[in-house]
Amino acid sequence: MVTLARYRKKKEEEQEQEQGEVTPIERRPVTPIREVLLLWVGTRLGILLLAWYGARIVSGQNQAPLLERWKHWDVDLFRKIAQFGYDGDPNLEPDPGLPAFFPGLPLLLRAVHLVIDDWTLAGLLISFVAGGAAMIALARLADLEGRAGAGRWAVLALLLCPPAMFLFAGYSEALFLAFALPAWLAARRRNWPLACLLAAGAAGVRITGLFLAVALIVEFLVSRIRRDRWQGWWRAAWLVVPFLPIAAYAAYQYSRTGDWLAWNHAQQTGWGRELVWPWESFQTTLGMARGDDGYAAMAQMEIVAAAVGVLLLCWLLIARRWSEFVYVGLQVGALITSSFYLSIPRAVLLWWPLWVLLGRVTVRRPWVMILYATIIGPLVVPMTFSFMNSSWTG
Repeated sequence: MVTLARYRKKKEEEQEQEQGEVTPIERRPVTPIREVLLLWVGTRLGILLLAWYGARIVSGQNQAPLLERWKHWDVDLFRKIAQFGYDGDPNLEPDPGLPAFFPGLPLLLRAVHLVIDDWTLAGLLISFVAGGAAMIALARLADLEGRAGAGRWAVLALLLCPPAMFLFAGYSEALFLAFALPAWLAARRRNWPLACLLAAGAAGVRITGLFLAVALIVEFLVSRIRRDRWQGWWRAAWLVVPFLPIAAYAAYQYSRTGDWLAWNHAQQTGWGRELVWPWESFQTTLGMARGDDGYAAMAQMEIVAAAVGVLLLCWLLIARRWSEFVYVGLQVGALITSSFYLSIPRAVLLWWPLWVLLGRVTVRRPWVMILYATIIGPLVVPMTFSFMNSSWTG
């Protein structure tokens, strides 16, 4: 009788979930939000301490103000778009690489700049708020996928990853995750309207939103097949919504340049990234990793990150997690078929199936996190110092 009652209760929850009325996670123990925010704020204070220490002691003669040390690379490119548009500073030569950046962050940066005069500080504030929201969603997702408490470990695993310092800087990763993770959580709860609207926000921030949109289609189809319930087929219309910001941005760039794929061609003209065979890309990156210049260490990290991506794909395939396989696989495929490996360590931040997996494993075997933290965690220090010194990072 107990077993039958549990079965009936589970079926009722599934039906309510399908109708968008209630979600199972609301009836399960979850990681408290205060713990998640404590991890987020605590690690951000740690990054800030590293930045201060590096500026004062480690950097030698380079004693630029603290805020100035966070405006390198993409941070300044986002600022240019927010301040001047995609034509760039009219007093300088046009930057052909600017269309590679989607408008979500520059638009928000421009809005925040109305209140905060300093562009760099405005970007840091956006990443801080967006990152906090993303960590809460990640914890909820991990608690949903695994045992109660998996959420705190998933968040900690992500924040100890060396490229997580980019979640502090005014880059687009934190804002993307602030949309993408709640979108995926809503999809897992079968709240398709909310999932697709949030995914549209993610698609306006990074091209990675295109891969998220495709993965949502797969998740929708898999959920229909597994439950053998096709009465909700009309919800599939929502799956078009995440593609709309991408189409709108392509149309905007076409109005400027006459090129529907301006964002993709900007990758070629701005960074020399073209489609090549994966072994060609690997050989090029391996040659860079064997060099004796400042790029060698980052090329080595690119190779390690690519290997992590391939291993993650193998696990997702074995576990038959088809939608997540598509989401990560499209990213890995695009990154390892570029002219050379570029920004793969930062892309790892967006692979939430990896962090959820680590959270699920650690809640059963805490020693995994101890080993992970002692080996991986210290690498945050050189990556942070490298970025602040304007060396190529991530």
